Amino acid sequence: MMLNYDIPLYRPPSEAQSLIFQVTLGCSFNECSFCDMYRGKEYTERPWEEVKREIDMTTKQMSDTKRIFLADGDALNLSTDYMVKIVKYLYNKFPNLERISCYAMPMNLLKKSPEELKKMYDAGLTMLYLGIESGSDIILKKVTKGAVAKTIVKACNKAKDANYILSCMVILGLGGKTYSKEHINGTAEVINACSPHYLAALTLYLEDRIKNEFFTKFGEQFIPISDSEALEELKDLVNQIDVKNQVIFRANHGSNAYTIKGVFPHDKQAMLDRISWMKDHPEVIRPKGLRGF
Repeated sequence: MMLNYDIPLYRPPSEAQSLIFQVTLGCSFNECSFCDMYRGKEYTERPWEEVKREIDMTTKQMSDTKRIFLADGDALNLSTDYMVKIVKYLYNKFPNLERISCYAMPMNLLKKSPEELKKMYDAGLTMLYLGIESGSDIILKKVTKGAVAKTIVKACNKAKDANYILSCMVILGLGGKTYSKEHINGTAEVINACSPHYLAALTLYLEDRIKNEFFTKFGEQFIPISDSEALEELKDLVNQIDVKNQVIFRANHGSNAYTIKGVFPHDKQAMLDRISWMKDHPEVIRPKGLRGF
């Protein structure tokens, strides 16, 4: 049995073992200059008949499914009632289901009322993945993120207030050399203001087909950071993160030259020590040919 996915299909690394249903295709915003994931798709909300048919088709062969991810990049843009309908049906059809998750954009979270978010959570949508990317308003504007630091923090805290597990991503090197300090300083401020349950640090990797768009929208010469400068950004970010609640941190994505992991605040010093060690051991770097988004 094979689901007829509309390719390309993306999901967070932590959802590698999850069953995926495409309840939307593409991204309703689709203007972030660093992301080409859905540039070849027109945003579409798939009708219930199609979604239901795919669920029914898989339930017998995969009845032991424990995790489901709702794709594409914009499932949270669905109406609350439609999302609740999908989620409730999934729990009805998969008796061993433990978690349903999806991507979330700040603007989509802010469109939902607290009551709507609670309604979806109570139905069984319990984890959201949100891209912070940067906490610098200058950089967020240059990469056409469609959000500013204040709205990102508001969206994250709104999700947490509704009890969602929140996993966020930031991108090292997104401001280039020119805005490196501003990028890290602002990003740390956002993280400290919302303390997501999970945090991942990726490194900017531009696919060929969006490079011109990224450089044009940036509005000035973009000077990429080197691997050693990326490690310095990572060190500065870890050093500036100051949270009381536990934040599980990972910088081991395929785009990263150097990888670390740990849990804030407990492992902060250990991570800083590891970064210092990596500076003296360049042989642990991931070869460029093995990196990518």
